[in-house]
Amino acid sequence: MSGKNTFIAYMTSGGVTREYAEIINEALKEKGYKTTLLDINKNPRPDTTQYDSMIIGTGVRAGRVYKKALNFMKNKFGEKPVAIYLSSSEAGTPESYQDAVDKYMNPIKADNPHLNIVAIEGFGGRIKIFGKTVSDLTTPDKVKEWANSLTEKL
Repeated sequence: MSGKNTFIAYMTSGGVTREYAEIINEALKEKGYKTTLLDINKNPRPDTTQYDSMIIGTGVRAGRVYKKALNFMKNKFGEKPVAIYLSSSEAGTPESYQDAVDKYMNPIKADNPHLNIVAIEGFGGRIKIFGKTVSDLTTPDKVKEWANSLTEKL
């Protein structure tokens, strides 16, 4: 297994992408991975040379992937396998899931040919207005299932 030392970076605004990063972190640790979590807001250009693989998570707000996450993906990670996920309310329903993944992930793949992307996924998000949750389409079980599947790819 090549991905024993995995770097998990995420950009969040409402907290869902961080929650998903924590689920992924725990799932990989259960599989024997050594992991490091990083909030991209705190360090947009970390040294990743010691890691075998990368997982990058981002949220979507008002129909846009977070710019700091997109900028983070411009970093050079060499040939390391990279898995990317996003949290978006659009990805939280069967009716709009595929459109959301295509809408947000296809440009990411096209704009980052230097990344060795081995997996992409979209998960449901949460909408808050004035601090009150008005829609919660989060999918923690799906996140854990995806994280467990990554051991074959990282």
